[in-house]
This record gives sequence, structure tokens and C-alpha cells, in this order.
Amino acid sequence: MDKIILVGAGGHAKACADVIELEGKFSIAGFVERPNQLFNDLIEYQYIGSDNDLEELFKIYNYALVTVGQIKSTSVRKRLYDQLRSIGYLLPIIISPLAYVSKHASIGEGTIVMHNAVVNTVAQIGRNCIINNKSLIEHDSVIGDHCHISTGAIVNGEVKIGNGTFIGSGAVIHNDITIGCNCIISAGTVVRKPVADASVIKQ
Repeated sequence: MDKIILVGAGGHAKACADVIELEGKFSIAGFVERPNQLFNDLIEYQYIGSDNDLEELFKIYNYALVTVGQIKSTSVRKRLYDQLRSIGYLLPIIISPLAYVSKHASIGEGTIVMHNAVVNTVAQIGRNCIINNKSLIEHDSVIGDHCHISTGAIVNGEVKIGNGTFIGSGAVIHNDITIGCNCIISAGTVVRKPVADASVIKQ
């Protein structure tokens, strides 16, 4: 079984580890965290280095996943993704066995689809995204790169979401709505109208 390193060691990383364990395609080599960052005691896995060690670790490990969470900004996730790509790491698609992903959907590299999420037919998910627990991506929707669709969010049919956007827990995006890049849709919000780039929409 190939080994994978997880880049980030907070709460989201723990949830990602759980999905990877259940999927059973990779064994977790350990966690990489920023220098001087307080490292949490993460199950049985070890701290194996910092961001500064990624090039050296690549001599041993070929696979990596960005496991930093995302709410207000995608900048850290995008920076780490770009850094890993530039070194040459392979960023696999991780799908929980408890999720449903249509065979007619497409998912970009480095994206994780977590427990009980649904990605329906002809949906397109970009690279380095988080499709979190119990979220629903309906048919023909297009999600850009570096997005986080949070727990229990509902993205209805033919929605388009730009790069770097966060959709909060329990938010509902009505059919055929376009949401721009780098937006924040707060938890529980119902979106009925198009949203411009870099908007913050609150309930």
C-alpha cells in the first residue's frame, strides 16, 4: 500500500485521516505542520516535518494531501497545493466509502469527498476541494478549484461556484445560481440570487 503524507495537523486533518483509513487505498506516513506550530496529538500518527521539509520528504514519499481546513480564506490551502505540485507530489482523489459519487461526475486531484456526501450525475468538482460530511452537490453543478463545501450544505442543480469559495454548514444554494470566486457564504444562508466575486453573504 502506498504511503501518503498529510500536510496540516488540525481538526480537519483528523477527519481526513479517518476518511483515508476507511477508504483503505493509502497508509498514512505522518503529518507535516508549519514550523513552531503547536502539534496536536493525532491518533497514532507522527509529526514527520514542517513545510520546509517537503522537498526532503519527497525523496521518501510520492503522495500528499492538503489537510488544512478552510473557512475565511483559501490562501493557505492553495499555497500548499501549489508547493506540493511544484515539488512533484501526486495528490490523489480521496473518496469515503460512505459517500456517493456518480460515475458520471468528475473530481479534480487533491480533492477529498467525506463521509455521507453526495456528488450527483455530471457534477464537476475542481482540484484541492473539500466536499465535507453530508453535503450534497446536485446534477450539472460546477465547483471550482480550492473550494470548501461544508457540512450539510446543499448545492442544487446547475449551480456554478468559482475558485476559492467557502459554502458554510447547512447553506442552501438554489438551482442555476452563479457564485463568484473567493466568496464566503455563511452557515445556514439560503442563496437565491447570483453572488459577485469576493462577496461575504450572511444569513
